[in-house]
Amino acid sequence: MSLLLDTHILLWWLSDDPLLPAVAREAIASPENEVLVSAATAWEIAIKQAAGRLEAPADLLEAMEANNFETLPISVAHALAAGALPPHHLDPFDRMLIAQARTDSLTLISVDSRFPQYDVDLLPVN
Repeated sequence: MSLLLDTHILLWWLSDDPLLPAVAREAIASPENEVLVSAATAWEIAIKQAAGRLEAPADLLEAMEANNFETLPISVAHALAAGALPPHHLDPFDRMLIAQARTDSLTLISVDSRFPQYDVDLLPVN
């Protein structure tokens, strides 16, 4: 299975936070699964770090590589798909993750309660 991590899921994984649901922890740790992190997630983290609103590893790319996470670039197809989504969720980073998961047939891992309003494959974490 190819998994796409929402920002909070990535940060909880990297910090070994107990808020990370056990099912998510098991899926991410499974060598059978490919784990992807979107460029949108790195962008969101960088913006919030610069504004002093978020603590995250200063060496995010190295941390991702150490965990064998693959990077997922943002394509024009992803951008168009994000723009075409219904307005259930207005956060542009989350909309991009939803669009990427839908476009690339990925399973999204998030605890965001608005994500199920979209036709997107979600790992059930609740």
